[in-house]
Amino acid sequence: MKSLIVTADDFGIAREVNEAVERAHRDGVLTSTSLMVAEPAAADAVGRAKAMPKLGVGLHLVLSGGRSVLPHRAIPDLVDEAGRFRDDMVGPAFKMFLLPRVRRQLAGEIEAQFEAFAATGLKLDHVDAHKHFHLHPTIAGLMVKIGRRHGMKAMRLPVEPLPVLRRIEPGAPSNAVVSVWAKQLRKRLAAEGVWSPEHMFGLCWSGAMTTKRLAGLMAHLPDGVSEIYCHPATSAYAGSTPGYRYSAELAALTSSEVIDIANKNSIGLGTFGDFLPPVDDGRVA
Repeated sequence: MKSLIVTADDFGIAREVNEAVERAHRDGVLTSTSLMVAEPAAADAVGRAKAMPKLGVGLHLVLSGGRSVLPHRAIPDLVDEAGRFRDDMVGPAFKMFLLPRVRRQLAGEIEAQFEAFAATGLKLDHVDAHKHFHLHPTIAGLMVKIGRRHGMKAMRLPVEPLPVLRRIEPGAPSNAVVSVWAKQLRKRLAAEGVWSPEHMFGLCWSGAMTTKRLAGLMAHLPDGVSEIYCHPATSAYAGSTPGYRYSAELAALTSSEVIDIANKNSIGLGTFGDFLPPVDDGRVA
């Protein structure tokens, strides 16, 4: 059986993104989105989400290239005076791993972002991180520890099957290094009772999930539960990534071709919460 979660990242960063998420959910195949709780359009995103009860909303944890919940004085090693994380991830990654004071600040910000999500009143469907920073072992450990207290049951893992990509585009590049880190994290999550889909797509074609590519993934989707993530928007916006094909991704998510393939192939669309494995409470029937 083939089951699929289709997720839009960066919900809350701008109204152009929020509008695209709403359109793609109401008129297309989008089932899930990940909320950036400290970005300018977060309140608008929450309002839209509450009007779409079947949309799964998760936390898009931001620790690079975005705004913090805590002020600079609380996390001076992580953000500038305007409360913005660095775009560069290498330097902060080493500090998070090596310096206890930075780890304490990191834990405080992760807690604050989970609390900000809880304050929205939305049900936590899943958790992931901007730029997949949750593959960092220190971040992953804190996310699991803190997230479990906030009801986290599912997390994205960027394990992208290359053979599937190359059936669609023979020259698709490998992300082997990312997959190695993701597979290590899968073991850690399994030990903590946190579930992840078996397959994920979107890393290779980040910002360029066109109709042709999305239709190809639908046609060649492997058995089990997969996630496809994307970045739709009605147009470019302040702070958007140069070169990202935002409107093309929105068009793909609402494409009749994509919808028809999903129906033809009997793909079960849903949220992370829809596909959580049953909990074994140890009782004997």
